[in-house]
Amino acid sequence: MITFKSRFAAVTIFCLAIFASCNSNKNEESKSTAMLDSISLSSKNFALAYQDGEKIVATSIDTMKQISFGGAMDPAISPDGNKLAYTVNNTTGNRTIWVADLENKSQLQLHVNSSNYYQAMWSPNGNAIAFNIFNSKNLWKVGVIKADNTGYLILDSASAINVYSPTWKNEKELVAHDLKNLYTFNVDGKLVESRVIADLIGKDFMIASGNHFFYSEDGTKLIFNAGNSDAPDGLTGPSEAAYILNIASKKIERLSPKGVNVPYIFVTADDRIFYSGSEKPYTQSKIYVSDLKGNIKTLVDKGLNPTGALK
Repeated sequence: MITFKSRFAAVTIFCLAIFASCNSNKNEESKSTAMLDSISLSSKNFALAYQDGEKIVATSIDTMKQISFGGAMDPAISPDGNKLAYTVNNTTGNRTIWVADLENKSQLQLHVNSSNYYQAMWSPNGNAIAFNIFNSKNLWKVGVIKADNTGYLILDSASAINVYSPTWKNEKELVAHDLKNLYTFNVDGKLVESRVIADLIGKDFMIASGNHFFYSEDGTKLIFNAGNSDAPDGLTGPSEAAYILNIASKKIERLSPKGVNVPYIFVTADDRIFYSGSEKPYTQSKIYVSDLKGNIKTLVDKGLNPTGALK
């Protein structure tokens, strides 16, 4: 990781913290504590972002070029690799989403009428960001906002449905679930489809609010992670794995190897599957990337919650 010991670097980091605070002067409780630890970002090709302890790392795919944010979580790198969205928890327990420009080092908070919204997901072309949001009716919903920080909308705002872990099906539709049903919404905020998850993937899986469902680029496959009946020694709670469903044939293939617990997956619009997983004794998680055929490569030896840019 790049670190800097010069006075100039220290001044630059301090200025970034001041910039974040100035952007939040209308909401003192939502001040960002995320700080960029690099001062020279030119000529870098960022392709991956992930969690490493209490910081976020953005890196090239070969991990040779890196920058990091402290005091942030839920990394979401934009499809072009130029921006990074992340969640900040403040001292009162509220969560807000910020976006950093990886070239000019600017940071801004999304203009959302809530004090609890988190886990950004960029649309396939990077024009919008989706996220989970706790609304005024004490329900979890999907929020969407344009990348220029305008056009904020809560999808399906009038219903009493709680939905979790939104992902983009394509540029005009999103999916989220309520543990039992998989919902498809359009970007105008309307519910367009509801499918029983058990009818899609069977009844042998356990679905938690943090599990994600992604459609492949051609819409023929559903990539997801879920709890299973494995009982590996040393793991508390259900084991999870990554799977691929062929929607037409209903055939499900396990993507991640047995013995690897996979609590998080992310699929790019060009069908590369990033996931974090740990093996016995389940104390350290690695980051992997796979294609739809199950060709897996280890990318990072220590990290969680990866997201990737397009090639």
